[in-house]
Amino acid sequence: MLKQLFTTVRGRRYEAMEAVVDRNALPLLRQQIRDCAHAVEMSRKAVAVAMAQNEQERKQFDRLVRQIEDLETRTLDALEKGREDLAHDAADAIAHLEAERDTSSAAQERFREEIARLRSVLRDSEARLRQLQRGQRLAQATDKTQKMQAIMPDAGLTTLREAEATLDRLQTRQAELDATARAMTELESTGNADTIRDRLAAEGCGTPLKSDADSVLERLKARKADQKQD
Repeated sequence: MLKQLFTTVRGRRYEAMEAVVDRNALPLLRQQIRDCAHAVEMSRKAVAVAMAQNEQERKQFDRLVRQIEDLETRTLDALEKGREDLAHDAADAIAHLEAERDTSSAAQERFREEIARLRSVLRDSEARLRQLQRGQRLAQATDKTQKMQAIMPDAGLTTLREAEATLDRLQTRQAELDATARAMTELESTGNADTIRDRLAAEGCGTPLKSDADSVLERLKARKADQKQD
């Protein structure tokens, strides 16, 4: 039982640590990328140092080659002059220089191999760093978007939908009221006797209700004719 209790405590501690890491994932990622960028920069410096050292070793190799050639020429001249003692000392110096030359040549080969390896590691590191930086920008954009969504909660969107539904009901009710008013007006106009009379008169049925120029002129002519007869 005690073992199970310890296991439970460790499990909860692990879950709490995981929760802390999740809540601080973006700051953690930014710091890790800064560390990676620093490591890549150190790799660049390591490549530069190796190249500089290789250049120095190459110059040392060239100097040794020139010394050996010069001593060989002088040794041959000493032999021609019968100076075996000088020629022997020169040959001993040449042997030491050749050993240094061979060591320098081997060192250059190692430098070239190390530079090639460091460059390969650097290229891979730079590519991975750029990928991490792109992922970081995407993660930051996603985080900002999620925070913006949190600013506008679902309740606000629900209120918008409710307001739209209210507006639809209001517009429908107003359209119904307009239609009812038009129908009432039409019913009133068709059911009123005076209105029907006006409509019939307007269609020329019966005596016109309103005088026009022709009717006035006819009336005046008729009055004049009556006066002549009198």
